[in-house]
Amino acid sequence: MAQDLNDWIEDEVVPYEEKPLEWISQYHFFRDPARAAYVDHTYFFSPADGAIVYQKVVDPQESIIDIKGKPYSLAAALRDESFGHRCLVIGIFMTFFDVHINRMPYGGRLSFALKEPIGTFNLPMLAMEQDLLERLRVNPAHARYLHLNERMVNRVDAPRLRGPYWMLQIADYDVDSITPFCRRQGMFRSQGRRFSQIRYGSQVDLVIPLAADRKYVPVEAVGRHVKAGLDPLVKIRWR
Repeated sequence: MAQDLNDWIEDEVVPYEEKPLEWISQYHFFRDPARAAYVDHTYFFSPADGAIVYQKVVDPQESIIDIKGKPYSLAAALRDESFGHRCLVIGIFMTFFDVHINRMPYGGRLSFALKEPIGTFNLPMLAMEQDLLERLRVNPAHARYLHLNERMVNRVDAPRLRGPYWMLQIADYDVDSITPFCRRQGMFRSQGRRFSQIRYGSQVDLVIPLAADRKYVPVEAVGRHVKAGLDPLVKIRWR
């Protein structure tokens, strides 16, 4: 279940930090542990294992995080200047030690579009990972990858919510590192089901449009470590 970052490091990083990189890459990184499938339609569950690096309600052109004085807006994150929803945005950073299988936070029909990197290559995300693992903090100066790296924009049309929400997967410097498990568009995926994998350092943002008939209440804090499909992120309170 969700942990303080320091406790997670003690439990799941320290036992492996002396292992050779080759061993971690071959035997640890690509693990896909069996997990119970929790279904509770009063919550969005975490789509990824990792540390919550930001959690904010923003308008489309409002900055989620300022990176060396340059604002990073929701419209820029989705690469869609026509995006028009005020949203709750929760960013989850996945370190090299996390399970990199992503799961559905809420059931719905999944469609996705790959957005290529701005520039020739993705930027490495190692500096952000080192901040989290060694300094237990988020340093926006090391988040320049948010502006530039390739990303998969996943739209989920959720019948119970009578509308869509989005998941944004952002990849590290390795090319073609976002791998959907099903290539068919518009397939229904139930809550907690595996839908994709991102290789090496990466980030997943949950983007939930606000609605007049319900309130979305975050249940975890920035800096907490969560696990995909196991930890609730957002409570849905119907008005």
